[in-house]
Amino acid sequence: MDYLRDLAEWSTLAVAVVLLITQLVAHEIGYRLGANSREGSRGQMENVGVIVAGMLALLAFVLALTLSYSTTRFNERRQGALAEANAIGTAWLRANAIGTPQALTIAHQFEAYLKAREDFVQAGLDGQAIAKANQDTSALQQSIWFGVGSMVRERPDPVSASLMSAVNEAFDAGSTERLALEIRLPWQIFWLLVGVMHLAAASLGYQFGLRGKAVRILILLLLITWTSVIVEILDLASPRVGNFRTNVAVYEWTRQTIQQMGYPSTAAK
Repeated sequence: MDYLRDLAEWSTLAVAVVLLITQLVAHEIGYRLGANSREGSRGQMENVGVIVAGMLALLAFVLALTLSYSTTRFNERRQGALAEANAIGTAWLRANAIGTPQALTIAHQFEAYLKAREDFVQAGLDGQAIAKANQDTSALQQSIWFGVGSMVRERPDPVSASLMSAVNEAFDAGSTERLALEIRLPWQIFWLLVGVMHLAAASLGYQFGLRGKAVRILILLLLITWTSVIVEILDLASPRVGNFRTNVAVYEWTRQTIQQMGYPSTAAK
């Protein structure tokens, strides 16, 4: 599975080609086995048809299961990024609204924190980039929380408490997004899907072998179609590879809002 993930980082088309070729091989093996068994299986065509129909129904069920899982994980990553960007923006606004030198320092740190979180989300499978983003995040969280703690001790009022709450929500949203980007499709579901799709291709080949009629062009079109569907579903489930990546535009929108607000921390940069 890790090999396919690394291959998907290079090209999702390459993953599709690998899956298509292996299915074609499975279909051809099934066809030859069916052709060799044709003479002694003349009365079993109806039974084989029932088995093949059941195999295709099982493939459809596994596809639906995987699609549901993948869509849910994709939405969690997208909503997590939106919630985190909004939480950072809220914390920045409250720090600037307080306006004390210490609060403005916290607001300035949140601008760097926003960049660190954006880098983490769009790092892909680059381990060094992910590690650096996590280190920057941890360092900024410690510094910001130290500043907030000092403010709360100096002025324990609803204003400082609201800032502490906003900072805590921003940090919690970051943890939620980090978890969402760490969750991958369970290997059990992945291999179940791959196994069923190859068994279905082999079963179809066996059935056509018993009939003695090869329809390779139509089978090729069928395998291309369901391979495309499967690759797109796997793409949805993959947090850091493929075409369905988490959109970091929400972080850029928050940065633009910060710049347009023209508060002292931004003007001082």
